[in-house]
Amino acid sequence: MNKYPNSGILSRNARKEKPNHPDHTGTAEIDGRQYWVSAWVKEGKDGKFFSLSFKPKESQSKAAERAPTKDVEEFIDDSDIPF
Repeated sequence: MNKYPNSGILSRNARKEKPNHPDHTGTAEIDGRQYWVSAWVKEGKDGKFFSLSFKPKESQSKAAERAPTKDVEEFIDDSDIPF
């Protein structure tokens, strides 16, 4: 959790392996909600700037909860078993 509301932190992404991975990663709290923050260093006509992306932290866990699960029986095709 961040120390102050409506604030966040960024640090260099030590796990960057591909050019499209973020240059910096961190967290932010905005209106009481926690977010993952990703930042890329870009070059523009006025010099370098950050391009930012915010993703709610709970979105991954909620997506897993909402993901439909199938019963094992749906995957079993026993129509060609001779007994």
